[in-house]
This record gives sequence, C-alpha cells and structure tokens, in this order.
Amino acid sequence: MIEVQNLTKTLTSGTHQVEILRGIDLVVPDREVLAIEGPSGSGKSTLLGLLAGFDYPTGGSIRLDGEEISRMSEDELALLRGKKIGFVFQSYNLIPTLTAEENIMLPVEMRGESAGAQERARDLLQTVGLADRAAHYPAQLSGGEQQRIALARAFAGNPSILLADEPTGNLDSVTGTMVLDVLLRLNRREGTTLVLVTHDPALSRLTDRIIRLRDGRIVDEIKP
Repeated sequence: MIEVQNLTKTLTSGTHQVEILRGIDLVVPDREVLAIEGPSGSGKSTLLGLLAGFDYPTGGSIRLDGEEISRMSEDELALLRGKKIGFVFQSYNLIPTLTAEENIMLPVEMRGESAGAQERARDLLQTVGLADRAAHYPAQLSGGEQQRIALARAFAGNPSILLADEPTGNLDSVTGTMVLDVLLRLNRREGTTLVLVTHDPALSRLTDRIIRLRDGRIVDEIKP
C-alpha cells in the first residue's frame, strides 16, 4: 500500500521558490492500478519520482507498505527499491552493453539471487513475447521491443509496487497498444500495485482509478 500525506515539493529557481507539489494526499491500496494524468508541469513525474525515492519531498509523508521513506538515507532507499519497487522509464534506460536477457537478470543479481536470475529472465522474456531476442543487444531491438524488455526488467525482482513514467509515450499507437497489453497482463499475473503517469487515454481507461493533477494539486478523481 502507498500512503501519501500533505506531500509538498518546492524548488529554488534563482531568487524564486517554485511549488511543484502542494499538499498531495493519496492512498493506493495493494494491487490497485492507478493512472496519474495532468498537463505538462502539473507535477506528475515529480510525484512518481518521490514515490520511487529518487528525490526527497520538501514536506509531508510517504509510506510504502508501512515504511516511512521520506526520511530514509540514500543507501536505505536503494535497498528499498531493490526489494519493493520496479520502475519503468519512458526512455527505456536499458544498459547497451548487456543483452536483453542480461538486462532483465540484473535486478535479481543485484539482490544476491543470481541462482534464479536466468530462469526468471527467460520466463519473463517468454511472457513479453521476446524469447527469441534474449541474446540481442538494445541497439538491435525496436523501440517497442526495448520497452517490453524494460517492463520485464521492472518485474524481475518481484516488486510489490511498480511505477511507470509514460510507458507508451515514445511509441506509435499500434506498438503502444501492444506494450500496454503486456504491462497489464504482467501486472495481473504478478499482483503488483501499479502507478503510472500517462497522457494515453486508452491506457487510463483500463486502470482502476484515475487522478488528475493541476498546478501540483489533485483536482479530480475518476473511476473508469
């Protein structure tokens, strides 16, 4: 479960204070699929990054499965991400010198579980329909294939929470639909809590709930 209370984020730009998030209150139950929508500059990606522990809030509280993360050290946050959080980047962020299989194995190996890493990677490659691309490097894969590998990597460590930042944003509509299907199929199979930032209405309609941000505040909540 994700619990956010009175979350704020303020940045300093020269002599000005810029409020990115202004008092966000949000609860995401276990296994819920939540979409975050809003115009550019509304604070969507900032909120997602704070939930992942990539940055610290200016104020407020973030609890993931009961653990307060906003006061954790960098090392503690890194350990938490390794155990509980999967993250899907819009730009894939695959390691170019590793094969598709090796990219997926990486989170498992970093947790010291190398004995089962290859088996887990091959299972996920089969699930995302890319078993025949296991030995290919990212440069040898299309954008849609790279994003499916990124999804498989995000699920590899059996995270309880998966965060996705515009997972179909760089893809054409046909490829985006394919990636969306893989994402939701994997999520149902793995039983994670899924929070995604998106501008894609086709994706939002398939979630359990949509929240909309504007000027750093939640202004609407919809159940599709």
